[in-house]
Amino acid sequence: MTLLTSPITGARKRVGFLGVGWIGRHRMEAMLGTGAIEAVAIADPDEEGRSAALQLAPGAQVVEGIEGLIGEGLDGVVIASPSALHAEQSIAALNAGLAVFCQKPLGRTAAEVDRVLQAAKAADRLLGVDLSYRFTTGMAAIRELIWRGELGTIFGADLTFHNAYGPDKSWFYDPALSGGGCVMDLGVHLVDLGLWALGWPDVTTVEATLMHRGGPLKDPSCECEDYAVATLKTADGTVLRVACSWRLPAGKEAVIAAEFYGTDGGAALRNVRGSFYELEAERMHGTWFDPLASCEDDWGGRAAADWARRLGAGEGFDSEAERLGDVARVLDRIYGR
Repeated sequence: MTLLTSPITGARKRVGFLGVGWIGRHRMEAMLGTGAIEAVAIADPDEEGRSAALQLAPGAQVVEGIEGLIGEGLDGVVIASPSALHAEQSIAALNAGLAVFCQKPLGRTAAEVDRVLQAAKAADRLLGVDLSYRFTTGMAAIRELIWRGELGTIFGADLTFHNAYGPDKSWFYDPALSGGGCVMDLGVHLVDLGLWALGWPDVTTVEATLMHRGGPLKDPSCECEDYAVATLKTADGTVLRVACSWRLPAGKEAVIAAEFYGTDGGAALRNVRGSFYELEAERMHGTWFDPLASCEDDWGGRAAADWARRLGAGEGFDSEAERLGDVARVLDRIYGR
């Protein structure tokens, strides 16, 4: 996926926002900043969230749920609701002819994701998911190195997201609502980032260990993993190691890394001083390295802004979205589904 550079044509697209907590409002602000869309309706049961969103879009109508948004004559909808609702809300919007930008995960299982993809293809509507790490300057530079062959043959990748905190909403800890724990919350970024950077190789084997409160995850139907390690092997021989966690005593707020190793060198994206937002990238040569990209902290809304620009340019369904199903199938295999 690349940032859109084609011009935005016609009037601004009418967009509704379903869920305007912190993430929803942040993405709203990023989209409004493109000039490609206007926020004409919002839906959220939380009065505080609605009030804050109306500060960004004073003219927006307050409506009830996805049904209320569909009735507003929109061009698209942005979904930032609990994970259990993502697939059904996305399908309802797509069936009504609306483009969709959804928070991750698009669905709790590959079956749910595939149903959304089928609806998007049938409606020929733009579908985006907030997989924002693709849009960091560092990852763009690393992917270019890999695709140009400057690192030689990539034989290994280490992808890490450890979070010293856990989610603050209770539904995250109910697998029926969330679809899973730290893998569904954080690991989805890692699997997507690794496969995207490598050009979507086929994953032939998946081995995983899931843990809960320091021991093996015993019953995934009623408890969520808070520590996970998975090894993915691709058809072309690359090994990807994925590790993620909630509430890890890491001595810092977060450990985030995407490290790629090839026969002619390596490249890595890493967070700085435990920050969730400051990232830097480097190219490695044995015992020394060259910087690729310095710290940045404004990348979080770029996926949302890209979707808004593409919607403004009149784009319909993009077959690249089908890769969302590939990621979902790997997650299913990590969970043993």
